[in-house]
Amino acid sequence: MPRRPAKPRRTSCGVLVSDGARLLLGHAARSVLWDIPKGVAEAGEGFAEAAVRELREETGLQVSAEDLTDLGVHGYLPGKDLAVFAWRVEAMPAVESLRCTSRIPVSGGGWVLEFDRFAVLPWDEALGRVGKNMARVLGTLRAAPGWPFGGHGQRHGSVPGGQPDR
Repeated sequence: MPRRPAKPRRTSCGVLVSDGARLLLGHAARSVLWDIPKGVAEAGEGFAEAAVRELREETGLQVSAEDLTDLGVHGYLPGKDLAVFAWRVEAMPAVESLRCTSRIPVSGGGWVLEFDRFAVLPWDEALGRVGKNMARVLGTLRAAPGWPFGGHGQRHGSVPGGQPDR
């Protein structure tokens, strides 16, 4: 029997907003998980441009692609990769000023905001609130030699926590 061609992998593009010690996360509506601002690149859109757009839509924060550090593309979920960019900020944004305008469909019809609230958390706490695959990717990045946030990486290269992806 002939094999069906494999589905092309999709790439989600996300931004780590951090001052080095803390990470900005959004709480995924109708879920226990928190996440970084991210989403799939649109047709003809570069990964950095998609990450900038997703950050703006999901938080209201504005950044140029030139201000992002490209941390590469990583295996994330079956059939999906994650292009990660870092935006090192001097001061973390005030969570009460952030606004998500991106909506996702819900079963039974209707739409909800993708993020319903935000938090600025120490890295180890943040890694315990995201899904296990996101925690794996972020833990790997933190342990890498090119980590852009200085000496705040993990000491022993272990990947803490992470909740089951939903």
